[in-house]
Parts: sequence; structure tokens; C-alpha cells
Amino acid sequence: MSTVSRPPRIVSGITSRLPVTVDKTVKRLAVLSLIGQTVLVVTGGAVRLTASGLGCPTWPRCTDASLVNTPEMGIHGIIEFGNRLLTFALAAVAVLMLVYLWNLRKERRDLFLLALGLLASIPAQAVIGGITVLTQLNPWVVGLHFLVSMALVVLATLLVNRAYGRTGKFRTFALAALPGAARPVMTAVALFSAIAVCLGVVVTGAGPHAGDADAPRNNLDWDLFSHIHAVPAYLITAGALFGLFLVLRGRIAGPFRSAVFLLLGVTALQAAIGFTQYYNGVPVLLVGAHMLGAALLMSAATNTADLARYSPVK
Repeated sequence: MSTVSRPPRIVSGITSRLPVTVDKTVKRLAVLSLIGQTVLVVTGGAVRLTASGLGCPTWPRCTDASLVNTPEMGIHGIIEFGNRLLTFALAAVAVLMLVYLWNLRKERRDLFLLALGLLASIPAQAVIGGITVLTQLNPWVVGLHFLVSMALVVLATLLVNRAYGRTGKFRTFALAALPGAARPVMTAVALFSAIAVCLGVVVTGAGPHAGDADAPRNNLDWDLFSHIHAVPAYLITAGALFGLFLVLRGRIAGPFRSAVFLLLGVTALQAAIGFTQYYNGVPVLLVGAHMLGAALLMSAATNTADLARYSPVK
């Protein structure tokens, strides 16, 4: 069911050059935010997996005498400082989003608050990153750093859905009616995805990829927590398959159908990577792919649950 939007406001002065409707620029910035947050997960993984966690040994400077990395620091300094620079790029995107939404800050409060949340979380993420360096890569602080990135992926996914009118009060897509079980099951899948990511952080903190040769580990049983981590993954798979069953049995079309297929594909890929890395000694490239998969899974699960929430019930 479409929602009738309000007529655009008339503005003057400097803000007259800014949009009064959700235009292509706003939509592109929303997509860019999601892509950027996902890339940040990948670059953060590269920092850890190349043992570059202390490539910049101090914070907020890269060294005691330099804000940026120096040639003497080699590739580790380049990787770590590059990851720090990406944070500033994401902040710039968030600021641009808020600027472009200025005339819509009241009418589209949903978009404005999501964009504001992304911007506010970026300096918080930078501070956590600084604490990570100052604590010599404490595994729990490193894990918190990763979890905040996952939360930002969720916010960016919701921002894209709202900007494109797929969900929310101002949706413009006509969503197909779903069986009553779809909403709680898809919500559960999103919850289990978050649990799986949290347990994955514990597993990583016990594993060999510390980000630096001398970084501490959490001293938990890696093998035991790997098996515990798999439990919510099984539940996610079951939920995705149930969603597929609902879509095929009810011949459901539209965004929800696409979202379920995407969720199932990401879940299957993530499971394949997880099992392969477990039985092959957690090689670096597969661990990096698994981190990317975690971001994609959180986005896909959020998208599916968000669509189910705003779809009418049969």
C-alpha cells in the first residue's frame, strides 16, 4: 500500500539549492553509505589479517611525531592508516547526507535520524579504534570495534530501504501480503544473525589472527566456541529456507521474494566459507571472506526482516 507524501515545501536562501524531495542524490548517498560501511569491515579485516593492527602504534597520531604513516613503517603503516582514512571518507558521506536532507529534516525525520546516527557513530568508532591501539589490540576491544561496524551496516541498510521507499511510513512500493508467520520468523533470523556475529567475535578473539604477533588472545576454547557459533548459523539457515518455502508456496513476488533469495544465497555462501576455513586451519583469505560475509549477512537479514515488518498480513 502506497503512502501519499506531503507536497514539497517552498524554501529560500542557501537551502533553496538543496532538494525538497528524496531525489537521486539522496538515494545514491544512502547506497554509498552502505557500500562504505561494508568496505570498512573488509579493510578492518585486512588490518588484522596482515598483522597491521599496530601499523600506527599510537592514536590519534600515527606515530608520536607524525599524523600520517611514514615510509619507515612499511606496508603495515599504509594498511592501518588507510583504514583510518576510510573513516573520514564515511564521515564526509554522512555529513553530505545530512546536508542534502536539511530541507526534509522534519518531513523525513526517519531519514535524517538514520543519517545522524551514522555520523554520530563514526567518531565513536574512531575512539574505540584508538582504545584498541592503546590497549595493544585487546581482543574484547577489537571485537567491540567490529560489532559497531556491524551495527552501522544495519543502520545503512535501513537508510537505503527508507530512501528508496521500500519500507517505512513513506513507502512507495506495494508490498505483497505475507503469511502471519513470515514477520516473526524473519525477525528471528535477524536476531540470530546478530547472535552469530557476536559469537564469531569470541571465536576470532580465541583464534590465531590477532592483528599483531604479540597481541593477547581471550584464552577461550577456540574449537568449543566454533561449534557454539555454528548453532545460530543453523537457525538462520532454517529461517531462510522457511522464507523460501513461503515465497514459493504463496507465489509471492516483489521485494520480499528478492530479499529471501538474497538472504538464502548469502547464508549458503557464509556457511560454505565457515566450514571450509574451520577444516583448513582458518587461512587468512577465507577469514577475510567470512568477515565480508558477516556484513552481507547482517544487511540481508535486516533487509528481509524490515520488508516483512511493513508487508501486509494475509
